[in-house]
Amino acid sequence: MSETVQRTGTTGTGPPAGQPPGNGGLNLLQRSGTVFIRQREATVFVVAVLLVIYFGFISSASSNFFTKLDIINITQIMAPIAIIAIGEVFLLICGEIDLSPGFVYLFAPFLMHYLIDYYGVTPILAIVLSLVMGLVVGLVNGFFTVTVGVPSFITTFATGFILWGLTLWTSHAQPVIPPASVEGIGHWIGTYAWSMLTWTLILVAILHVVLNYTRWGLHSIATGGNQLGARESGVNVATIKYGNFMLTAVLGAFVGLMVAFQLNTIDPSAGGFNAMFYSVTAAVIGGTALLGGSGTILGAFLGSLVLALLLDGFNLIGISANVVNMIFGAAVLAAMVANVQLARLRGAGRMS
Repeated sequence: MSETVQRTGTTGTGPPAGQPPGNGGLNLLQRSGTVFIRQREATVFVVAVLLVIYFGFISSASSNFFTKLDIINITQIMAPIAIIAIGEVFLLICGEIDLSPGFVYLFAPFLMHYLIDYYGVTPILAIVLSLVMGLVVGLVNGFFTVTVGVPSFITTFATGFILWGLTLWTSHAQPVIPPASVEGIGHWIGTYAWSMLTWTLILVAILHVVLNYTRWGLHSIATGGNQLGARESGVNVATIKYGNFMLTAVLGAFVGLMVAFQLNTIDPSAGGFNAMFYSVTAAVIGGTALLGGSGTILGAFLGSLVLALLLDGFNLIGISANVVNMIFGAAVLAAMVANVQLARLRGAGRMS
């Protein structure tokens, strides 16, 4: 029996020969840490946790941070960014970008208002047509980018400005109140305190499944990773890009309606640029590559949470609006540096 133990270096219950006893838990922890670091969402998750610790326990605003009112405020900042960002993830993955959703966001509620108050369209149909308008904008963006060959940055920048000008022209640059006939529907889209978070979680869950477990997601990744190879493998690259442009634009339209109901106002100057820049930033700091081929819906969600925590936290601790953009930009840059460094660690881990 002793000879058998000596040859194999182990007993039925003890650790392998040469390994100090009692290290099983430590090794499991190390393996768990390695698995965590290799996730693209790891960096932004850590940043989000650190921000919660700082604003919730360390800063002068800690007493107000965990109140119900402030948590609702964070979700209402995060939701518009997150919903547009998860559409941007699909476009960035397949090697394109869309700068127009922030302006679709501005025009969609005005279109709903015009259809109801000027043309007598029923509220549900007006909302549906406003979302269809987003699909049309995405189709136009896809046509000029995919069929005509104009770079998506230029195409969507141009369509965004056209929509912005159309919004200002038709509204005379004056805000209006959403039609009273849509109050019931608006309650479930944006007026109810938790509705924005609910819609965000539903859309994040659906698009996470689409990206990771369906052919559409696989083909989007293949298109961004190697467009020529994807086309030769039978992927309809044009259809994938058209579809992702339409997805991003319709999400922008939905966010515009949601914010209009939440604020009870339709404002032609309500942050089109901010919605667009924040959503792209959330997608990128969440682990989506600008050059295409990889991305994560959960990372975009966490990225939008980081931005919301920063914006809410800065407001709570009373940072002047004159310098908040400087601090915000530096914080985003720090998050990106951490993301790049962790990506290198993940690469080194795969090499080993």
